Amino acid sequence: MIDNFTASVCVIATTVHMAAHLLLPGVVAWACFRTRWRLAWLIMLATLAVDIDHLLADPIFDPERCSIGFHPLHSYPAIALYVLALSLKPLRIVAAGLLIHMVIDSSDCLRMLF
Repeated sequence: MIDNFTASVCVIATTVHMAAHLLLPGVVAWACFRTRWRLAWLIMLATLAVDIDHLLADPIFDPERCSIGFHPLHSYPAIALYVLALSLKPLRIVAAGLLIHMVIDSSDCLRMLF
C-alpha cells in the first residue's frame, strides 16, 4: 500500500506526463514544421496510438512502471526504427512524434530512479 505523499506524487507526475504528450508535440511542430505545424501536431498526436501495446500488460496502466523496454512498441529495437525513420522524409513527422513520445515516457523511468 502506498502512502498519501507517494499517491500525490503519482497523480502529479501522471498529469504532467499526459500534458507533455499533448503540448510538447505542438511545440516541436510549431518550431520545426512552421508552414504546416497544425497538421504536423495532429500527426504527432496520432502517434499516441503507439500506447496500444499497453493493452498487452497487466495492469494496463501502472504509474510506477517504466514503459521503455517493457512494452513491444516502446522497446529499444522499435526506438531504433523510429530513429531511422527520421531520415525518410515521408515518415519524418511520424518518427518525430514517436520519438517525442519515447522521451516523455523515459522521463517516468528517470523519475522512478530518484
